[in-house]
Amino acid sequence: MSDDATAFVPGHITGFFSAHPDDDPAIAGSRGAGVTLSHGVTVTVEPAAETVVTLDGETITIDPVSGVLQKLGVTASVDAESELPLGSGFGVSGAVALGTALAANSAFSCGHSENELVTMAHEAEVTAGTGLGDVVAQARGGMPIRVEPGGPDHGRMDGIPARPHIEYVTFGGLSTADILGGDTTTLTAAGETALDALVERPTVDRFLSESRRFARDANLLTDRVETAIEDVRDAGGNAAMAMLGETVFAVGTGLSDAGYDPERCRVHPAGATLQSD
Repeated sequence: MSDDATAFVPGHITGFFSAHPDDDPAIAGSRGAGVTLSHGVTVTVEPAAETVVTLDGETITIDPVSGVLQKLGVTASVDAESELPLGSGFGVSGAVALGTALAANSAFSCGHSENELVTMAHEAEVTAGTGLGDVVAQARGGMPIRVEPGGPDHGRMDGIPARPHIEYVTFGGLSTADILGGDTTTLTAAGETALDALVERPTVDRFLSESRRFARDANLLTDRVETAIEDVRDAGGNAAMAMLGETVFAVGTGLSDAGYDPERCRVHPAGATLQSD
């Protein structure tokens, strides 16, 4: 058993999705598409007498993290650091859960495979109601398309072969649990339509246009988000809303050109990685 271990997990923005619940959390999930970010979450795990989770130095409860540690049968100190805000559409809870799984497996010499660890984190997030597809996307990296729902033993992934620069601005958070816990019929229909269109032509432009249409058809746009997207388009750029948060993301310099002061990063070229053993 080593003293500690550290993993990095990219942030993940979902552009559109359809919800696919199931009694088995390994099979439940979402279909859709998104983008992983070079901005992400660094998670350090070390053995401890009782479990304590901190995010950017503040003690916090993240239910999927507790679920992962319970599955591994360990108690640990989990220290997560991120430039991304929690609850704003960046997949932070999924990132901390996946990072915990990877780092705890190393710190405690649990001996699980990558697929097993991704499955644990995916199941924990689905069970907690904090996400449906972030974990599998973050494990893959790039611009993932979730063709079929579920964890790595059940889902099927593809991707858009592009690595553009990304800008984003955040106005606030939305409750993933509230939205996923309600009637998702309209949302899922809009997500299925968007996925069919993207699979037909898997480009960045198509991804963003279908993401915009999804946000409108699923009735998820807020006034601030809609205004920012239109500002970017008026400036000749391309932008959409992050699911599920009051966040706008753009490729290139779209938000800067529209007069905003965005954060800047790149599409992350690979998935979650263990940084130390």
